Amino acid sequence: MNQTPVRQGGMTFLGFVLLMCLVGFFAMLIIKIGPIYLDHYKVVASLQSLKSDPDLATRSKQEVLASLAKHWDIDMINSVTKDNVYITKDSSGMTIQIAYDVTQPIMGNIDIVAHFDDSIEVAAR
Repeated sequence: MNQTPVRQGGMTFLGFVLLMCLVGFFAMLIIKIGPIYLDHYKVVASLQSLKSDPDLATRSKQEVLASLAKHWDIDMINSVTKDNVYITKDSSGMTIQIAYDVTQPIMGNIDIVAHFDDSIEVAAR
């Protein structure tokens, strides 16, 4: 009988550990970065909700800021403040811009910084 040796294929233990470290690192990034983008989605939704207000162009800057702050309190958003909101009024209407940065520590002294800048324009009626 002539038996040929069977060659086994597969991953070594060291290769498996390295693969799990890589998968774990990217899972940690998703867990750390995901809430930043979920909060940003809520900020954009609060900004878009202002468009449905028919009297928005006639409101004062303080009233617009108070409305946004109320949305952020309800949605528990702490990364944006009234200082990040820029309101410009002119004869054609109003522009509301929200620009802010979020810093999230990843590990040790490594941080991730996400910059967001969104705006809407509302025509005068």
